[in-house]
Amino acid sequence: MPHLLKLFHISGISFFAFIFFVAHAENITRSIKTWDNDWKFIQTDTTGAEAKAYNDSSWKLVTLPHDWSIAGPFDINNPTGGAGGFLPAGIGWYRKSFTLKRIHEQKLSIEFDGVMANSDVWINEHHLGKRPYGYSSFSYDLTPYLSEDGNNLIAVRVDNAQQPASRWYSGSGIYRHVRLVSTPLLHLGHWSTFVSTRDATKQTAHLNIETLVVNEADTAKDVSVNFEVKDPANDLSITSIKSHVTRIEAHTTCEIKECITLSNPTLWSLENPYLYTLKTSVSANDNPDSCDCEVTPVGIRTIRFDASQGFFLNDKNLKLKGVCLHDDGSAFGAAVPLGLWEIRLNALKKLGVNAIRTAHNPPAPEFLNLCDQLGFLVMDESFDCWTVGKNLYDYHLVFEAWNKIDIRDMVLRDRNHPSIVLWSTGNEIHDTPKTELAYRILKDLVDIIHKNDPTRPTTQALFRPNVSHDYDNGLADLLDVVGTNYRYNELLAAHETKPTRKIIGTENGHELPAWLAVRDNPEYAGEFIWSGIDYLGESRTWPIIANPSGLLDRTSIPHPDGYIFQSWWSDKPTLYLARRVAPTPPRPTDPGYETTPVPRKRTKTLLADWNPKTISPHLESIEVYSNCDEVELFLNKKSLGSKSLSSDLSPRTWSVEYTPGELVAVGKNKNVAVYTTALVTQLKPASIKLSAIYPKRVQGWDNIICIMAEVVDGNGTLNTNASNLIKFTSNIPASIVAVDSGDNASHESFYLAKRKAYEGRCVAYVRLDSTKQKVIVTASAEGLSSTQLEMINP
Repeated sequence: MPHLLKLFHISGISFFAFIFFVAHAENITRSIKTWDNDWKFIQTDTTGAEAKAYNDSSWKLVTLPHDWSIAGPFDINNPTGGAGGFLPAGIGWYRKSFTLKRIHEQKLSIEFDGVMANSDVWINEHHLGKRPYGYSSFSYDLTPYLSEDGNNLIAVRVDNAQQPASRWYSGSGIYRHVRLVSTPLLHLGHWSTFVSTRDATKQTAHLNIETLVVNEADTAKDVSVNFEVKDPANDLSITSIKSHVTRIEAHTTCEIKECITLSNPTLWSLENPYLYTLKTSVSANDNPDSCDCEVTPVGIRTIRFDASQGFFLNDKNLKLKGVCLHDDGSAFGAAVPLGLWEIRLNALKKLGVNAIRTAHNPPAPEFLNLCDQLGFLVMDESFDCWTVGKNLYDYHLVFEAWNKIDIRDMVLRDRNHPSIVLWSTGNEIHDTPKTELAYRILKDLVDIIHKNDPTRPTTQALFRPNVSHDYDNGLADLLDVVGTNYRYNELLAAHETKPTRKIIGTENGHELPAWLAVRDNPEYAGEFIWSGIDYLGESRTWPIIANPSGLLDRTSIPHPDGYIFQSWWSDKPTLYLARRVAPTPPRPTDPGYETTPVPRKRTKTLLADWNPKTISPHLESIEVYSNCDEVELFLNKKSLGSKSLSSDLSPRTWSVEYTPGELVAVGKNKNVAVYTTALVTQLKPASIKLSAIYPKRVQGWDNIICIMAEVVDGNGTLNTNASNLIKFTSNIPASIVAVDSGDNASHESFYLAKRKAYEGRCVAYVRLDSTKQKVIVTASAEGLSSTQLEMINP
């Protein structure tokens, strides 16, 4: 037994104590400890907080991930401005005390998944390093600086004060997870294990595996590495291979490469995202009981982009039907529980979305785990700018010093995810008019990606490439797949000029012609539309605090455009019925770069209700978006006729004389009804209806349940005009951790257990503990009947 983990509580403060038994120190193995609990925090700058003697007794105790900006308040004078959602930034400090007796032959590291931004980290007053880019993951070796008496202190300073530093809400603080990792001195290199599918069919698959073995001991070691593939369905070993014995001199590194063959593999696909596991173990022949090992999820699949036929997954041709996503979780800011992402991604999947672009930065690693498990394709993006900034204090200030490190670390960290099919070197880079500079930077970035992952192609979200001549001067052709934002006709023309180019729409608007260009041109691999979900920031004007471009609102409810895309993208029968109340505004060619400022409030053009402002007889314009062969419309059970699906996907329209009651649309395939939906005249609000959306794949801090509160009339019909203030209470008060709505102009706190309904809805998020204790949530509002919902941790 190499060591025990104990948790002590002294004066209300928790300390981790790692007690090692020296008698068994030679049998050290890898240990990974979640290090999210019991950090002390202060939201200000202070002198000397890295010192062990500093008095932090007045600091707040927090659990990571932690974003202090989301607590607000919203203020027009906050220096983040509309780009940052008018939320505060600043400087903060974190401290964590722990007791650790150092033993011989052990290495100890701390791993940060992300700190926003400009972090400095100390242990026992020794400065470990600085990391400017808030989206990079990084680690530090603590071993040489552990104290002799076993009492240690980690201190982290976070500086996000200089604003504006981002075009969207970024949050502030240690907003992603932290781990403490111990290994033997003979260990696997950080992020060094890489497994890739060389080729795969239903009969056979060959996996290329490589890793680095690091010998930090003072003596040479004769080592071997064992690679074992397991099937998680039954936890049985399928096959394994052991490397030849290799001698590694003291304080040197050795690369090990092997190939494993699997018979009758289950291929990772969108429909069946099956994951195996690879266990990689290294040990020295003189002490086989002391070993380092790690487990890597493995999705066996092949990908390729073709210049004439687009994208192939496992030799199956398909279109990437993608959305761009920023990494905030609305009420949770940048510290997003994975359960919320599971709820959101499942909602997008129902709309037919099969791909995600991480706009415009590397995401949290657990987000990619979820994409692997749910079956999404991912474009993993690096930067929003290079040397030419878009804000006074954004990444351009440190780009030349850090870009090669940051993009290398992105690829090394993420390259084992089967969901990733593209690496993006940047978004709408403004260096491109400087041809020589841009060529040098892009070539370096592409070379770094290819060196660390030769299995996936590179792309970039080119910005106005016809203006900066990227298609003509060779810049675009440095990319394996040419990506362009909007301007889809120019991208098709660039392919026509040079048919060997592989092309993808890295960012498109919601307009139908953009999708038809993708659908009707085989060479067009797919598109990522802007955006998948409304997100905080990128607002042009107070009081708007969020961008309304999503297919979903911030509570995961589809906007009308979400249902429209569902009718274009989904393979299942779909039907959306609405009243047209205004023309759709024209889309800008380059959203975000218009010559005339555009208010960031979504214009209501389609309403899914049967409650027009005028109740006297008049004509209403009705539109139906559906992939069904036929749609028949009924008003109060009287048929208004059927209409067939158009090849150009245009909506089916009716002009209907308004009469209160029920407007019903029935979708039919081969004369069989497969989908029915209705608009019902809403009556006066009467009560609150509660429902729960559970994630299935997470527990603990990440286990967030969404409680949807809807204001309904006496017939149970949602009242889309209701704005009642809904108060949430629970038999366990701490279980309600946040509230939210889809209102992008609301300045209500996310952390008070009350929220105004927006278009009849708002949500509360509940966290369940591991005790299986029943949680009862009650929702009430003045003038409405209250209701309760019971939940228990499964």
